[in-house]
Amino acid sequence: MQLNGFLSAILIGLIIGAVARIVVPNSQPLGCFLTMLVGIVAAAIGAAVGNAQNWSFWLVFALQVVVAAIIVAIFSATARPRR
Repeated sequence: MQLNGFLSAILIGLIIGAVARIVVPNSQPLGCFLTMLVGIVAAAIGAAVGNAQNWSFWLVFALQVVVAAIIVAIFSATARPRR
């Protein structure tokens, strides 16, 4: 992987992760690094599915955000401190 590919993956991961955190209600116990990782994973999954279906950019982006929001919601539900 080239340096610009790595940096763009980080940037896209941050954007998609941040949008997913905005979409999911309540507060999430995610830091910046974990948000970026969730965004990168969701971007990869969404891009693979969207490109296989020949979807447009905006449909792929929406799918990436939905996948990231699902991951954030699952992580938030499992990482909450128990009372």
